[in-house]
Amino acid sequence: MKIAQDQEVEFDEFSRACDLVESYFGETIDDVALHAPVSRRQLTAVLARAQLSGRQLAIDGLTEEGEVVYQSDDETLLWLDGGFWTDMRGQHHLEPDEGRAAREVHRRLIEALDGDVSYYNRERDPFVLIERLDPYE
Repeated sequence: MKIAQDQEVEFDEFSRACDLVESYFGETIDDVALHAPVSRRQLTAVLARAQLSGRQLAIDGLTEEGEVVYQSDDETLLWLDGGFWTDMRGQHHLEPDEGRAAREVHRRLIEALDGDVSYYNRERDPFVLIERLDPYE
């Protein structure tokens, strides 16, 4: 299955990524999809694509590109410098609403852990890299 211009994954890997983001983000997906012009299913698929791309970027040194807010064995929450979500939209041919909704899911989670994010601005992108491989562990 081709998920981006230069990224291909097996269908079962994509399916596992969908299960993982549904398990991890839970009600946040529902809340954002309720107010965004994208369906829950679309949003889950976009979040799964971002996770798969994020895993590759992590190998290339993702944590050096921003500020780590929180890190555990299960996840890394970051504020990234640059245009992470803009790149995701281009790489995955996402509609602007899909990219904004996915970015909002990540922002809400980081905001919940980081508290007051008054320093947050459009120049920094929120991203949560889910590092546990099996959503059923």
